[in-house]
Amino acid sequence: MKLQFKVPSMACSACAAAITQAIQSVDAIAAVTADPHTKQVAIETTASEAAIKVAITEAGYPVPE
Repeated sequence: MKLQFKVPSMACSACAAAITQAIQSVDAIAAVTADPHTKQVAIETTASEAAIKVAITEAGYPVPE
């Protein structure tokens, strides 16, 4: 499943790396593209949307509804 989220608090490449790591902790084979300039995260995953949102939020980057 393809997902895309806007993550307003993602400000730098370290933030993008932390978000990528959080997503891959839920789905180790997820393909993640996190762009701090556009604040967009695109994910190709088998995990649920809810699980991905929780992982990103628990990493310290809230995903707005």
